[in-house]
Amino acid sequence: MSDTQKGTGGVASAITRRSALKVGAGALVGTLAAPHVVRAATVDVAFTEAVHNLGYIDLYVGQHAGYFEKQGIHLNVSAAGGDTQAFAAVLGGSALFGIGDPTMVPMSVESGGPGRVVGTVVQRAHYFGVSKNVGPITEPKQFKGLTLVTSPDPNTNYSVTKKILTENGLVIGKDVKILQVNPGTEIAAMLAGQADVAIAYQPGVAQAEDQGAKIVFDFATYIGPFCNTGIMVLDQTIKSKPEIVQALCNGFEMAMRRTYGDPAYAKEIAKKEFPELHPDVVERAIEAELKYKIPAQTVPVDPKQWENLMKMQVYLKNIKGMTTFAQIVDNSFADKAAKLG
Repeated sequence: MSDTQKGTGGVASAITRRSALKVGAGALVGTLAAPHVVRAATVDVAFTEAVHNLGYIDLYVGQHAGYFEKQGIHLNVSAAGGDTQAFAAVLGGSALFGIGDPTMVPMSVESGGPGRVVGTVVQRAHYFGVSKNVGPITEPKQFKGLTLVTSPDPNTNYSVTKKILTENGLVIGKDVKILQVNPGTEIAAMLAGQADVAIAYQPGVAQAEDQGAKIVFDFATYIGPFCNTGIMVLDQTIKSKPEIVQALCNGFEMAMRRTYGDPAYAKEIAKKEFPELHPDVVERAIEAELKYKIPAQTVPVDPKQWENLMKMQVYLKNIKGMTTFAQIVDNSFADKAAKLG
């Protein structure tokens, strides 16, 4: 029996039994997202990531190491192009799960919509201020007079930047400018001279360093523990496919342990995911990710990290703060995964 077949009968058999059930016209999960058996004892699952980046190294380690297959699922991963788009794919049914800024879920629930968060993938703000012409910035007030470049509001790197600037008395548009560009193009805009500092993530940061730029500000340390990226899913999926949710959380937990326990392996996987980059660039990027403990070390959502995220989003008026941790986060699957031997 192959590794992808061991211990997976429960998931596959459960899905097989459900395959005869008809989905109502008003179902939230479309047929594109509905998993189907693609090989013996393995279930195909549509999965979307906000942006392909090394903050999500746990996902890539899980894929390459076969941890999801060992749990009976195969992830078909696509990049959505941003946090909003990732959750929109889940809402629209083109993906069963999405990872990105989990604030999308309380935003939906406050508007009467669905959504839950069942795990965490990035546990700190995985952004760095990068520049070719600005020296080290030790406090946010030093951003005064500069032009920064981020992804568009409400993507997380825009949100964290706006929060620390306004908290320190800087008026956006007057004291400091923020240029908003497509996610993943922040470094290019800075290198082209459109901004003084790019608020970016790995491996773009390491790639910029290779071109003479330097890290001038570290958001991970300044903000501290923070639920930057969560696993988002519909309530209906939790009710109708709990074995799929459990399998996903199990796979992530195994991957997280491998990422931190075997950094050399994480580096090799990162090189496979970003073959266009020089191997040294990728290695430095992973070293930075692990140094600042950016990828999640375990899959359950930490209440303190969640509280820090919610405080920021209420401050920015992206949400009203009407929801509780228990309303949005379902840690039951992640807690079981964390107990895996």
